[in-house]
Amino acid sequence: MNVSSLVITTTIENTGRLVEVLNTGDICEYHFHKEGKIVVTIEGDSVDDEVRIMRQLEQLEHVLNVEMIYSYFEDELDQERGKLEIQNNIPDWLNDDNVKAQDIRYKGTLRI
Repeated sequence: MNVSSLVITTTIENTGRLVEVLNTGDICEYHFHKEGKIVVTIEGDSVDDEVRIMRQLEQLEHVLNVEMIYSYFEDELDQERGKLEIQNNIPDWLNDDNVKAQDIRYKGTLRI
């Protein structure tokens, strides 16, 4: 299951109308709006599903733009956790509830 946050842009004058349309449909979940920006979340079984939903939102009357802001891929997270467990590269201190965040020191490198 994929869950993504989107910002839909409209004119200030049409924000209320578009929020009403979004709230009465089942294409997304409305969360917040201010000055022509509307925050919604969508769900899909795949990236293709989410792109299809974004395209549907783009076709709604009064929509000027739809941008994906955040995306969470549940299956991808599970796969990465599985890789860590298979490699057995998880240091014991990461599972220690007594370790304080301020005591953790990063000594790796950052790739740019």
